[in-house]
Amino acid sequence: MKFGLAFASSVSFEADTALEMARCAEEVGFESIWGGEHVIVPSVIESPYPYTEDGKIPIPVDAPIPDPLIWLAYVATAAPTLRLGTCILILPQRNPLTLAKELATLDVLSGGRVELGIGVGWMREEFDALGIPWERRGRRNDEYVEAMRVLWSGTEVEFHGEFVDFDKVTCSPRPPGANIPIVVGGDTEIATSRAARLADGYFPGSTDVEKLTQLIASLQEKTQAQGREASAIEVSAIYGEQMADPAKGLAQMAAAGVDRMMVPAFFFGGEGGLDRLREFGEKVIQQN
Repeated sequence: MKFGLAFASSVSFEADTALEMARCAEEVGFESIWGGEHVIVPSVIESPYPYTEDGKIPIPVDAPIPDPLIWLAYVATAAPTLRLGTCILILPQRNPLTLAKELATLDVLSGGRVELGIGVGWMREEFDALGIPWERRGRRNDEYVEAMRVLWSGTEVEFHGEFVDFDKVTCSPRPPGANIPIVVGGDTEIATSRAARLADGYFPGSTDVEKLTQLIASLQEKTQAQGREASAIEVSAIYGEQMADPAKGLAQMAAAGVDRMMVPAFFFGGEGGLDRLREFGEKVIQQN
């Protein structure tokens, strides 16, 4: 089982603490470190947050949410073995050509360690503030992935779609492997279908083992229907309530088909956080 430190950018957003957390995570056995994203948080949000019973986003209005790519670039050299991921980046809000360049640059400088976790977004008010259409964002998302992969594939490439359209261009540098792994987030049948069709990884937000088992089974069935091996898609899942009984939680997640446990960095925020992080590494990761 792999272990990723999720949402780390929102916990260690100050310069020194960001580097300390990344170094500590690497030392105790984490395989990857991840940053989340919201460009802005509107004061009035009527869109339902999909991961709470009341539909309310469980963060203060002024909670720090640094840009994940800039934060990951900052901590990359402090922990040179950690993979660098976004959990998640709201792809339809980005310009795909600019993003392809940013990701490729980080991937080259970090030695091919980047993973792009993406989502289509749940907060309409954020799209409105950014001036980006809410409607058809799923199709926009998928086309952006296609366009970026074309840009990473070689020189003098072109793409002609509904949302992205360019004649022959070259985007350089390009990722060392000519691609960056795409991780699709979401807890719906649409999300599993999208992951089966175009992703290298899948990251549901639910911590309920029964629901995860159903989602992963659906993903595997759809992946095979696409002519791909079910094992081609790496599954990551939130390690939340499992903290109460780590060994039992790991066994349940492994049985469900999870490959990477995403441990929220919020468990290790505040006073004594790094001590708790080291203890988790010793008692859970290193015993796994």
